[in-house]
Amino acid sequence: MTRGRDGGAGAPPTKHRALLAAIVTLIVAISAAIYAGVSADGGTKDRTPLAGGRFPRGDAAPASAGTWVGAWSTSPAAAEPGTETTGMAGRSVRNVVHTSIGGTSARITLSNLYGQSPLTITHASVALAAGPDTAAALADTMRRLTFRGSPRVVIPAGGQVMSDIARIAVPYGADVLVTTYSPVPSGPVTYHPRAQQISYLADGDRAADVTGVAYTTQTRYWRYLTALDVLSHEADGTVVAIGDSITDGFGSETGANNRWTDVLAERLHEAAGRDAPRYSVVNQGISGNRILTGRAGRPADNPSALSRFERDVLGRTNVKVVVIVLGVNDILHSPELADRDAILMGLRTLTDQAHARGLKVVGATITPFGGYGGYTQARETMRQQINGEIRSGRVFDEVVDFDKALRDPYDPRRMRSDYDSGDHLHPGDKGYARMGGILDLDDLKGAAPIQL
Repeated sequence: MTRGRDGGAGAPPTKHRALLAAIVTLIVAISAAIYAGVSADGGTKDRTPLAGGRFPRGDAAPASAGTWVGAWSTSPAAAEPGTETTGMAGRSVRNVVHTSIGGTSARITLSNLYGQSPLTITHASVALAAGPDTAAALADTMRRLTFRGSPRVVIPAGGQVMSDIARIAVPYGADVLVTTYSPVPSGPVTYHPRAQQISYLADGDRAADVTGVAYTTQTRYWRYLTALDVLSHEADGTVVAIGDSITDGFGSETGANNRWTDVLAERLHEAAGRDAPRYSVVNQGISGNRILTGRAGRPADNPSALSRFERDVLGRTNVKVVVIVLGVNDILHSPELADRDAILMGLRTLTDQAHARGLKVVGATITPFGGYGGYTQARETMRQQINGEIRSGRVFDEVVDFDKALRDPYDPRRMRSDYDSGDHLHPGDKGYARMGGILDLDDLKGAAPIQL
């Protein structure tokens, strides 16, 4: 492990560093202004008592003690093509999500970030799946969700809303069904493609359906749903992993929950009761994500890590530690070869933002991609230079060396063949197991270093 951050050898000249800092600050400021304009919170921050000191139904003191943590989450990634006019009007969307921790109660967050009109939900539910690879629910676990006491909620364009608390026992490692029904057109749909999970669609209001028979359409997208929190006795906080397709789990078996974050969550669960941190793990990876630049749109499809860090990381429930796994797409897919120092400045900016909230940061080296279509020697040189600076301890609080873990010892430019999904960029299940297995659990302990 590597500790400490300073401005030692390898830092760019003072004038260059100042210019890069100004550019990165401008990116963050512009992105914040855009999201402030289109991402007004539709419910997550409005939790104040009603007149007379009463709280909205579902927000009263929970039936049992515990800590609210993230059991699952995903990042809203884009506006779903083809949904601009009608959205999911007249259809039930049954998202299947896998929990990284257990709890005695649950609540969800729904997003209309990419919507251009209000999203009306008239029926939402949460239940435990009856088994793997099914839309059927365990009948006695079906719960109707409310929002400030009402089964109906209108989420403004660009907004999000948190549900009231549902009394449902959610085990670790469970598949949970979260269903929404909207009767009126609204679009585009806010979604997360490449979920590596099969979810389901049905015609009509089937949110309370436990049989799953009506859910005849399978989908590999998550729609509207961005978080499932639980009231837990098993965890004291949440680890948030932010990254690209390698964190999103691209190349892993669909429905098997073999992302490296799933492996990390399993290790934390198995270490419970021993000298290990009591944390859940949530995944904020977006395939194709970059540190510095997003794609077109207001808000941008696939927003840069700098622009989404506040919402997707700092805004998660009871976050304690951030794991950053980014950089390969900045090297591979920028219009021109990315600037090494700009990438490092971007990573340091994310670390500084986490530190400002008292969060510890574990950062990963960039994994090898020799043999991939975008590989060049110049890009390899840049990857090695960035990894060298990451290993020096001048970027993150702790380092997990995913490059060393995955590379071929006989050709370090390439991923080891048995870890490779086949495209020479993304790991397969064995590679993700290796990644989730080498992160030192002790590195998750503690808080951000005190800035003197």
